[in-house]
Amino acid sequence: MRSVRTVQTDDGIRLDYRVDGPADAPVLLFVNSLGTNVRMWEPQVAPLAEQFRVVRYDSRGHGRSDAPPGPYTLERLALDALALLDALDVEQAHVCGLSLGGMVALWLAIHRPERVGRAVFANTAARIGSEAIWSARIEAVEAGGMAAIHDAVLARFLSAGFRARDPETTRTVSEMLLSTSLSGYIACCTALRDADLRHLASTVEAPSLVIGGELDEATPPAQAEDLHAAIVPSELMVIPGVAHLSNLEAPDLFNRRVLDLLTRG
Repeated sequence: MRSVRTVQTDDGIRLDYRVDGPADAPVLLFVNSLGTNVRMWEPQVAPLAEQFRVVRYDSRGHGRSDAPPGPYTLERLALDALALLDALDVEQAHVCGLSLGGMVALWLAIHRPERVGRAVFANTAARIGSEAIWSARIEAVEAGGMAAIHDAVLARFLSAGFRARDPETTRTVSEMLLSTSLSGYIACCTALRDADLRHLASTVEAPSLVIGGELDEATPPAQAEDLHAAIVPSELMVIPGVAHLSNLEAPDLFNRRVLDLLTRG
């Protein structure tokens, strides 16, 4: 069963979310990347909703959720996820996040470990990019809008081979990126600019899966290896031939490994 709903956070921001799967199944929360929305998880919904209550939401500043003026912090974005779980009366959920969403999942596993069952950190790191990189990204969007960064970001999101093979998915990703609120995108860039969890990643106790992409330039495989090394109860999978949005480029493998982690034992 699928439904689209809204929830209001403690600071009055409206978040759009969707729920799929049995009402009495364990909850699996998906957190989207910078510049996408709930649509990025479409290949995961049907296979995972057979055994889980799949909850997706448009992160603050993205999709149909509100985009208040920034800057945002990683903590604020994580508190939004907790507000959604609270509204659904979910005491503990499995969490799967990619890129910025992966950092949100990591924050939750570090600071609210009692709320996280098992965790998937996909194409992410304890520190993504640098202050200079994010400041340049912010300046580019302020000057030219989302179109100014579209081509470069799309090339990092999806490998050249995939873009050629699957123009429909490529078009969907392009639409998500171009439709992202300027203020929301910039505010989330500030969250990434300032976020650094490297000194805390080793405190994660949740059984975890770290996923990387061989061709990922945004969060290279070396960063996935570093995160895996920091989190003792973790497994590592680097998917050959894929870039940043590994869940879209290799959905069958992605889904199979996530299901294996979440159903084991």
